[in-house]
Amino acid sequence: MRHYRLKLDLQLFNQEKTEKATPKKRQDSRKKGQVAKSSDLPGAFILMFAFASFLMLGGYYKSNISNLFGGLFENWLTMELTTANVMDLFLGITKQVLLMLLPIFAIVMVIGILGNVIQFGFLLTGEPLKLKLNKLNPIEGFKRIFSVRSLVEFFKSILKVSIIGILVYSTITSEWDKLLSLSMQPLERIFSFTAGLTIKLGIQIGAVLAVLAFLDFLYQKYEHEKSIKMSKQDIKDEYKKSEGDPLIKGRIKERQRKMALQRMMQDVPKADVVITNPTHFAIALKYDASNMEAPTILAKGMDHVALRIKEIAKENGVITMENKPLARALYEQGEIGDVIPADLFQAVAEVLAYVYKMKGR
Repeated sequence: MRHYRLKLDLQLFNQEKTEKATPKKRQDSRKKGQVAKSSDLPGAFILMFAFASFLMLGGYYKSNISNLFGGLFENWLTMELTTANVMDLFLGITKQVLLMLLPIFAIVMVIGILGNVIQFGFLLTGEPLKLKLNKLNPIEGFKRIFSVRSLVEFFKSILKVSIIGILVYSTITSEWDKLLSLSMQPLERIFSFTAGLTIKLGIQIGAVLAVLAFLDFLYQKYEHEKSIKMSKQDIKDEYKKSEGDPLIKGRIKERQRKMALQRMMQDVPKADVVITNPTHFAIALKYDASNMEAPTILAKGMDHVALRIKEIAKENGVITMENKPLARALYEQGEIGDVIPADLFQAVAEVLAYVYKMKGR
């Protein structure tokens, strides 16, 4: 019972996600669109830079607004509408509105892209758009609604609304006297003051939201790292998938070794001589003067493999000669399929000469 409990505790320990994610796990999560990001960060920067553009391009916006409403009150209201000029009128208004909004569109597009690229780099994947039936599960949806993440998002929203409210209140309070006196100011002065106050509030709110969004990004990064943590068993399973099961790899190597040994044994009958130790080593040599520059090692082995080489040689009438130093040297220095080492030419030549003499060659 105690042994079983210890085994169960070990299994539970291996299943605990305590290890940092491997590079492969991170890459797989990234392909699925699971990256650390704050959706508030691009929006905060867009708000801040859009209002900053009003401050930097005030003359551009003012001239376009003047042209739009000037043309409306001076020409368009007094002109006679016909089927011929309605389309021209519509196209003219559309063109002026687009010209006025073009900088805002550009800021939204550029900042929106950069705001995401800065967080997690360039990523193009359609995985999050795929239909997943488990998202339609009401129980899972209920869990998401009342999860810790949802609670954090709720407090984030409360914090943002509170800070924006405080900023608006403090700004209006500081400009309260000027607001009361606007009724006695000319129209252009009223418009200028209102625009300046709005731009000021927009930049301040955007800056505060950007700071909150950056803190949210740090929190999202922490949550992401936590979510992709792996257990020791996960790392083992991943290694098996990427490198292959060690047991299977061992079996494959064993099979390859047996096939190589079988091919080597099939070449032994072709040998001219088998040089032995006599019990520990056996090397099968062949020399064909018309096709080979030097004698070639057809097979070699030690212990039981050497014994098998000698048995096959005996069965096929291949001469076996005992030469302990030569057998050891050939086994250590030569490889199957290679010619013998140059420093052994003389010794091998003497053996082959003796073999040829025995065969009457």
